[in-house]
Amino acid sequence: MEEKLDMSSTEIIVIGGSSGSLDVVLKIISSVKKDIAVALVIVLHRKTTTDSALSELLAIRSVAPVKEVEDKDPVLAGNIYLAPSDYHLLFEKKHIFSLDDSEKINYSRPSIDVTFESAAEAYGATVSAILLSGSNADGTEGLLAIHAQGGVTIVQDPETAGFPYMPQQAILNAPVDYQMNVSEMIEYINNK
Repeated sequence: MEEKLDMSSTEIIVIGGSSGSLDVVLKIISSVKKDIAVALVIVLHRKTTTDSALSELLAIRSVAPVKEVEDKDPVLAGNIYLAPSDYHLLFEKKHIFSLDDSEKINYSRPSIDVTFESAAEAYGATVSAILLSGSNADGTEGLLAIHAQGGVTIVQDPETAGFPYMPQQAILNAPVDYQMNVSEMIEYINNK
């Protein structure tokens, strides 16, 4: 990254990904510092299952605490949260998670758009969103909402994405503040 990014007002970083994003998420999780000063929330398109293998895999790779979200969990800085499969992940105004099982959005539940839009409403300008690799347009509407509230919008550089369609759609249809490769994303997250 050419410039040092100011994250002094960031309370939460929300990461959304689909096809081709798990490897990036694992690299990020493995590199996040133990005393991260923000809450890090990960929303991945997943198969409908109650299997906890993904949260266990992330926990093994991370020095920061990792938790699969349960309804009404508080959102706490210094923690990494994973959206559970088959639920939309929302935020309440008092920084509490909420789970919703309404219809799929962009063929997905959890939907990245739903989480990004909810984060924009709950956190305003103090949210940063990172959109990773994927094969549909989920996340673009959410980035628009975050940008409208003054938050920071980031997409994975499409040239580094396993499935570049999702970040490309965001670049074409939403204001994107930064395009980053994995090492730049890690620097951004740890630079609080």
